[in-house]
Amino acid sequence: MFVDQFERKFSYLRLSVTDICNFSCSYCLPDGYQCHYQHQPLSLAEMTRLVKGFAANGLSKVRLTGGEPAVRKDLVHLIEATANISGIETIAVTTNGYHLPQHIQDWKNAGLNAINISVDSLDAPLFKTITGHDRLHEVLQGLEMALDLNLKVKINAVLLKGQNHTQLPLFLDFVKKRDIAIRFIELMQTGDNKSYFDRHHLSGNIIKQHLDKQGWKQLPRQVTAGPAVEYIHPNYQGKIGLIMPYSKDFCSSCNRLRVSSQGNLHLCLFASKGHSLRFLLQRDEQQAELISHIESLLYQKEKTHYLQDGYSGSTYNLSMLGG
Repeated sequence: MFVDQFERKFSYLRLSVTDICNFSCSYCLPDGYQCHYQHQPLSLAEMTRLVKGFAANGLSKVRLTGGEPAVRKDLVHLIEATANISGIETIAVTTNGYHLPQHIQDWKNAGLNAINISVDSLDAPLFKTITGHDRLHEVLQGLEMALDLNLKVKINAVLLKGQNHTQLPLFLDFVKKRDIAIRFIELMQTGDNKSYFDRHHLSGNIIKQHLDKQGWKQLPRQVTAGPAVEYIHPNYQGKIGLIMPYSKDFCSSCNRLRVSSQGNLHLCLFASKGHSLRFLLQRDEQQAELISHIESLLYQKEKTHYLQDGYSGSTYNLSMLGG
């Protein structure tokens, strides 16, 4: 298994299949998508070789992210190719839910077994204000279809002061009789959102305090789990998760690596740069060299990010690497 100098083990890959997104969320792409790359994203063949290399070294979970992954016409083929790679147990997609009802059955048939859907508000007017799209009904329709298909479903909601931070009761009611995990994610400062961050950042502790008072209990963390701290309650089928990157020791349990749509390994979401792997993804015979190269790069991974100091590295917006 890939291990860094701090003995953190990496079993989880977040692979961005595109940086393009068709939403214009206020905290990420308020002016819509702007192209930052001259080169095409990794091909299906290149991505398949990449995942095979990771899987050969102990990786068992792959999350396909964007931008918005669904804008790639070959996404279903990538899901299928990943499902056929030995050692991969969990294949997940993170999506904004655009046209999800049209896609979800095909994704499931291809091998998808988990999905994260961005729903920053369960109030339709506020959802439109945040995302720039009046599509809450469509997104929730796709979510219900995913549940009917027995997929593991999570909702991502970016916690925004002055917008959705008072809507916890709506979200709690939503998971009362649904086997869904809702994760509240603290707004993170990126290269282009400083003023927005200053206005809307709110600590996830406001949610934690409410959960503690209402009798929610923290779950033990699993080996391949993402960064969320999850809570359960005997009266609720669903779970609540908190992702608080500004909390103490947040990085100590890091188990995930990120590769951009251009084939760059990012040792942290907020690393100063990415390291190209694309030149090692052109032939199947390069797998041993790919693994060796990743192992050497891991020793450059730092003990922590420096978000608390206002440092966001090369991440100019969250669609760049899918968060």
